[in-house]
Amino acid sequence: MMVDPARADYFGPATREEFIMVDDLLVDGDELLPYGRDASNFTIMGRFGNVMLVNGEERYAATVRPGEVVRFFVTNVSNTRSYNLSFAGHDMKLVGTDLSRFEREMMVESLVISPAERYIVEVRFAAAGTYALLNRVQVVDHMRGTFQAAVDTLGAVVVEGPAVEEADALLSSHSIMRTDAVLEAELAEYRPHFNRPVDHELLLTVDIEGLPILVQQFISIDTIYRPPVEWTDGMPNMNWLSTSNEVRWILRDEAVGAENAEIDWRFRLGDVVKIRLRNDADAFHPMHHPIHLHGQRFLVLSRDGVANRNLAWKDTVLVPVGSTVDLLMEASNPGEWMIHCHIAEHLDAGMMGSFTVVP
Repeated sequence: MMVDPARADYFGPATREEFIMVDDLLVDGDELLPYGRDASNFTIMGRFGNVMLVNGEERYAATVRPGEVVRFFVTNVSNTRSYNLSFAGHDMKLVGTDLSRFEREMMVESLVISPAERYIVEVRFAAAGTYALLNRVQVVDHMRGTFQAAVDTLGAVVVEGPAVEEADALLSSHSIMRTDAVLEAELAEYRPHFNRPVDHELLLTVDIEGLPILVQQFISIDTIYRPPVEWTDGMPNMNWLSTSNEVRWILRDEAVGAENAEIDWRFRLGDVVKIRLRNDADAFHPMHHPIHLHGQRFLVLSRDGVANRNLAWKDTVLVPVGSTVDLLMEASNPGEWMIHCHIAEHLDAGMMGSFTVVP
């Protein structure tokens, strides 16, 4: 669903808009690797695919003219995979995310995007050539704590033909990092809440019982080193054997001890709620979690005690292993809603709670 902005100047000048939906499939030969019959499998790490897709195809392709500025709307619809996307040789202007623009546009070399997140970036293609769309990550050896670079080429942008007539004007506008004065004025209402005490604190952890002893021993060895984000499935056989019968991913309300479906928060319409998410690094198999709130919007106030200086409205946030993230949620949408991890297998293995916003 594409929502056009009401303000004509909401975005800067661009010659075109493109949509990029990244996904992956787990394929065995010509067939999808089977899902669990009675319970979801791959519930420790989530179901990583071995075939990368962009917009449902194995390779992304676009053709532009020199000097064009392209606005990309990027969405991650994968089960579990987070991406680190870039266009070879080009910085991206980071413009917006899930539910708004950023306070200030900024140039980034790459874009980290977890399941359910959306980002808007603008890229200026100055010179003729072929430029790859890359997923550039580091694969970890859990036991040794060593990394290897891994690069997936998801497609390419071909820049060819005569330069666009407005190339000089586009260069000038693209180099300006604009500030969203309307958003800044809106956020002034919420800034008095930034430093007040936390209303709710959730611990993100896991309980694993019933796996074969040998598998549990291998898992304990495999998690001697705990990377902040798992970019790939570092233990596919053990992950495949784990189902939601043995693995229970947990959201735990630290104040009352309620877990997952027991969580039943209640807010009134217009409440401003401060929520702390803490990812347990000492869990049996710690893993990052993209946490999603249904029906509401929030600001990411801080990560590990460091204040966020460039705010935007979001509904999904990636919480790395061992990290603490503070959110400020506006209860703006009445109804019964979920808060959950957007890794599909973690959700199926219990990692969800609920909350109600009443008029």
